[in-house]
Amino acid sequence: MISLLAILLLFLSSVVIGVYGVRAARSTPDFLVASQQISPGWNAMAIAGEYVSAASVLGLAGLMLKNGVGSLWWAVGFTAGYVAVAALVAGPMRRSGAYTVPDFADYRLGSRAIRKLCALIVLVIMWLYLIPQFKGAGVVLHLVSGTPYWVGVVLAGVVVSSSIAVGGMRAATYVQAFHYVVKLVFISVPALVLLVRAGEPGRELALRVDAGAWSRPLLDIHNSGQPLLATWSVLLATTLGAVGLPHVIMRFHTSATARIARRVAVGVIVLLGLFYLFPAVYGLLGRVFAAELITEGHTDQVTVVLPGAMVPGQWGAVLTALVAAGAFAAVLSTSSGLLLALAGGLSHDLSRSSVPRLRLAVAAGALVAVGLSLPAERVDINVLVGWAFAVAASTFCPLLVLGIWWRGLTVPGAAAGLVAGVCAATGAALASVLTGPHPGWLTVLLAQPAAWTVPLAFAVMAGVSLLTKPPEWAERAVLRLHIPQRAPGDG
Repeated sequence: MISLLAILLLFLSSVVIGVYGVRAARSTPDFLVASQQISPGWNAMAIAGEYVSAASVLGLAGLMLKNGVGSLWWAVGFTAGYVAVAALVAGPMRRSGAYTVPDFADYRLGSRAIRKLCALIVLVIMWLYLIPQFKGAGVVLHLVSGTPYWVGVVLAGVVVSSSIAVGGMRAATYVQAFHYVVKLVFISVPALVLLVRAGEPGRELALRVDAGAWSRPLLDIHNSGQPLLATWSVLLATTLGAVGLPHVIMRFHTSATARIARRVAVGVIVLLGLFYLFPAVYGLLGRVFAAELITEGHTDQVTVVLPGAMVPGQWGAVLTALVAAGAFAAVLSTSSGLLLALAGGLSHDLSRSSVPRLRLAVAAGALVAVGLSLPAERVDINVLVGWAFAVAASTFCPLLVLGIWWRGLTVPGAAAGLVAGVCAATGAALASVLTGPHPGWLTVLLAQPAAWTVPLAFAVMAGVSLLTKPPEWAERAVLRLHIPQRAPGDG
């Protein structure tokens, strides 16, 4: 009952804060990028709130419970991705004047066909990323209230789509910044309490006995026997995937200048580094105090289950309520950004854009995501998120990096690289689900394909571009991406 009350209060607070941004969503720039008037502090907190998803709150702890300390490489990659974003794309993307990745492709290459291809890839990435968010909502609500899994999925879809359809980017910004604070406090405080509880007499021995399970520093996906390859592939997907995530790129256009966009990216790195100290605690303690979740196949539940397992009675219920609200905040804030990017792909990039069309696209995108999430109850959250990052790393990352830093990129090269990347990454993910089991290294190359799909996409994009001729104005387009901007009001 306490957990349901906490989630209800979170919903109500989110709606109230989101309504504040409603009056500003009157045009496409208002709806998609808040007319580029978001301050750096708000923006950094909102991006961190958007980025810390169910994969971070639920999935990372669940992977640590199942696979050991090597799973922390996911957190390393998630955070390192913003180092790459700050260094390679944040400033130039803001200077391009494009709202979305398809916008950038149109600006850089002058091709409507490439714009539409990019828009279709946006839909693939966003739906892959939305499924684990809505799955997280279903799991959490079922644990704290006993309601069927589908209720939480549908409820999350309705709440998020309603808020975004009404308020757009400005509403999402305020809600996501609020959610970052909620997640940090509601996840960290119970984690610290549980650490103190674990240090009580009689409990230290259990932790020492289980220490052998934490002596493997690398990932070993599906016990493939290829931990180095698996770790490298996950790092490529999470680090370079962040560079190509459409909702991440869209966020930097809410900054007034490229310089401010880079400052925001640096702030996000700090906020993410702080948050990722705590999901590991749940995975570590869960190995000792909630190990039954491994055999039951419910490792994604450890963050919510652990407080009640370690602290019986009313205080355990209070800690569970905090964690459940924090997990729901992760679902709502990340889903908000994903639905905005999805709406941009459906309306702004594939057809003529207007605020009514964008709002309709939000509702349609949420409906599809809910439908896809319903049969995904038994799939690990981080597996789904890993696929989304792998597709982003294999498509938009090479497009943005080469488009920003190399004047030789051409339309045929970009098209060939995008098609090769999206087909290879999604094909591998589907093959890992529909076929198998596979021996050793093949398991890694299908379940986490970034180790070969990212180099493939870069090679095809660059190779085909070298065989074709870029337009005469390509050099000027690249130069514009690197000319410093003045902040509003500078002399």
